[in-house]
Amino acid sequence: MIVAETNRLIISEFTIKDAPFFMELVNTPNWLKYIGERNIKTIKQAEERITNSHLNSYKNHGFGFYVLRLKESLKPVGTCGLIKRDTLENIDLGFAMLPEYEGLGFGFESSQAIIKLAKEKFKIEKIVAIALEINKNSIKLLEKLGFHFEKKVKPFEDNEELLLFAKKL
Repeated sequence: MIVAETNRLIISEFTIKDAPFFMELVNTPNWLKYIGERNIKTIKQAEERITNSHLNSYKNHGFGFYVLRLKESLKPVGTCGLIKRDTLENIDLGFAMLPEYEGLGFGFESSQAIIKLAKEKFKIEKIVAIALEINKNSIKLLEKLGFHFEKKVKPFEDNEELLLFAKKL
């Protein structure tokens, strides 16, 4: 299901058919470096993660991570979306692109559409985003989107410290 469109992108819910793309995305160098190993090495594992994570989030919260497709070819190039984490007080914005589509403005374009959706459709008043301190590109993008550094957090079991940014909608 399409949830939003931008000048260059169609933003839609993940389906099981997106498993090959998802497997490719979670094994890219920047995903592994900045987001972390997800141990998704087969299409079956990708299908399970989409079912247990993305599809469950749509059902339980009405939102989740979405596939970003180029309008001209419908090629999947990245993901952007909202997630409710048990370890964070507010809804979290996240994004990632395939390497050949990084730095082309797709993160900004899709995040703007997702922020608008968060405010208008889901009536969210404040969203957050987390990033490693070394992830300068994501931090720069968050600041461009109007997020402000709020605090350092350790939301995951690995106890790694992340920067938490926030934006009132």
